[in-house]
Amino acid sequence: MEADAPPEAERLGFGRTWESPGGLLDLLSVSAVVLDASGRIVFWSPQASETFGYTAEEALGRYAAPLLLSEEHRELAMTLFAGVMSTGEGWAGVFPIRHKDGDTRLVEFRNMRLLDDLGDVYALGIAVDQNTLHGVENKLALSEQLVSQAPVGIALLDTDLRYRLVNPALERINGVPAADHIGRRPRDIIPFPGVETVEFALRQVLTTGTPLIDQYLVSRTLADPDHDHAWSVSYYRIDGPGGRVIGAATSVVDVSERHRVAAEADRARRRLAVIADASARVGTTLDVERTAQELSQVAVPDLADVAAVDVLDAVMACRRSTGAPDRPEVFRALAIASAYPTDITAAADAVGEVATYGPDRLITQCVHTARPVVVPRIDQQALLRIARDPQSAAVFARAGVHSYLAVPLLAHNEVLGAFDLLRARNPDPFGEDDVVLARELAARAAVAIDNARWHQSVRNSAETLQRSLLPSRPPDLTGLTVASFYQPAQASSAVGGDWYDVIPLDGDKTALVVGDVMGNGIDAAATMGRLRTATRAYADLDLAPHEVLQHLDKITHGLEHYIATCLYAIYDPHRHQCRIANAGHLPPALIRHGRRPELLDLPTGAPLGVGGVRFRTVSFDLSPDDRLLLYTDGLVETRDQPIDERIDTLLDALDDQSPSLDAVCRQLLDAMGHPDDHDDVALLLAKAGPLASRPAPGGSPTGMTAGT
Repeated sequence: MEADAPPEAERLGFGRTWESPGGLLDLLSVSAVVLDASGRIVFWSPQASETFGYTAEEALGRYAAPLLLSEEHRELAMTLFAGVMSTGEGWAGVFPIRHKDGDTRLVEFRNMRLLDDLGDVYALGIAVDQNTLHGVENKLALSEQLVSQAPVGIALLDTDLRYRLVNPALERINGVPAADHIGRRPRDIIPFPGVETVEFALRQVLTTGTPLIDQYLVSRTLADPDHDHAWSVSYYRIDGPGGRVIGAATSVVDVSERHRVAAEADRARRRLAVIADASARVGTTLDVERTAQELSQVAVPDLADVAAVDVLDAVMACRRSTGAPDRPEVFRALAIASAYPTDITAAADAVGEVATYGPDRLITQCVHTARPVVVPRIDQQALLRIARDPQSAAVFARAGVHSYLAVPLLAHNEVLGAFDLLRARNPDPFGEDDVVLARELAARAAVAIDNARWHQSVRNSAETLQRSLLPSRPPDLTGLTVASFYQPAQASSAVGGDWYDVIPLDGDKTALVVGDVMGNGIDAAATMGRLRTATRAYADLDLAPHEVLQHLDKITHGLEHYIATCLYAIYDPHRHQCRIANAGHLPPALIRHGRRPELLDLPTGAPLGVGGVRFRTVSFDLSPDDRLLLYTDGLVETRDQPIDERIDTLLDALDDQSPSLDAVCRQLLDAMGHPDDHDDVALLLAKAGPLASRPAPGGSPTGMTAGT
């Protein structure tokens, strides 16, 4: 049965003092033996049995000398015993004893005289096996040397996480003397983010007893408070021999160099990933604004928190900027992107806006010098040279903008504009590696932007030429109402080649023409203009539709590398008759009043320019309120839908009998969705009027006839 600990022990926090035995004495297995004045054993500790081999029953009451000593050592022992008993002076040293098993062992003794309350004298011998003692001494010496000389930071903390031991290496790492650690907790020594992780790990180890090995920690210490260091930290619980928890130990290894190398490798991988992403995403179209937006989006969040693209307005107009260093520059904002919602984007120049910035502005310096401008740490003065106005600078400051980088957009030795980058949440300032990456991205995008702006210029020229060659509005006609529509291609420079025409003829007749020159661009538009002019000339000769196409075929055959499709129709309002010939074009749609729209069944014919092909003229009735739609293939042809489905969609859309032909054209475009933006669309919608007249001899008012 165990006794409770004395109250004083409990007050000092020892609890039940013998409930968890342990400590250095147990490691040494210290023995205690008491002899009376005659040298007889009167007390024998349990540890003495381990040291000498005899149980208490075997030793008590027997004389120590013959029991424990060889004969050659007894005289010396008796002399030493007599000296302790007579003088009271203790004796310490190593003495050979005879173990029960017959072996002679060296034992470290501490001998002293005891006096009881009756005046009797005794001798107390405290003994430790010398091998055990030397083992403990060696371990202690080794531990002390390892701890004090180890390049690894080592600390011992008690169960309250207060330092009890700190070696010189940890002293240097923390930048705090070892003596100042003692009695304090980690949070008192390392006042930086990350110390909470350390204390949490220590508590976890103390609770579970499971070590935490090689825990990665990035933080700062008082030894170097301005720079992050990386540490490999391990935590262990320290238990006494009896299982009593003494505390926890930590070992700290500085792995900053490894961290730097790994971080550099990671940055290199991210840079390569960004470049690969840019290769796939930037310049996917020949559109300046979209290319700029692709560049800004690929830069966030890996390179910057906010990215913008500003191009010189003169460049957008395909004019060369003077680049004089003392002159302001006019910029057009093409794109802006952010890694997260922020007021910075609202405070920057809006996409499409034009702004003039003086020569002292950083973006202006960037385009004037054709060199990057880097501001690692932005102050108030720098913000005023970056933001568009003081109010925007205040927004930038509140948003935490702290670093700026601008690189020029260079293509074919011409500065097109600047690629602007800001960091706010990203704590690192822009460095040389960031400049290299930004220049790489800007160089790739600049070529795409340059190609896109010239392509766009050519497209604009082709569209302008195309529109100038088309009729402005249908003329007033007898017995026929006509609406027309032209929509240029929305992508790249695929403009030019589609045309329509409405030509008044003698006898109140009207020629309706729709054609499509294969190809695009200025050359296609110019070819279209030549064919339209020739068509008008032949129309004045009062030729049959197939004869007009034969003449156009000869002209087109003489044009290098060009062929064209064409529909040519002549409507006679007095006969309500239409004659039409086809040169490889899609058939027109006929919408008879009160009936479902249908495609005219016409001989297809060969395209113009093939040469030597005969065309046929087909006649059919076009009664009052009947409608005829002529169109180019851009209306119905797509890359991912069958042509039959598109034709059915067209006929369904034509079922609308709206009285406004212009409204029908618009509704038709909306219904078709014109999903393929790589081709022009030309429409010509004609509606027969109620003009009454006797049919000419030989006419066929209700049927369809064909001729050549």
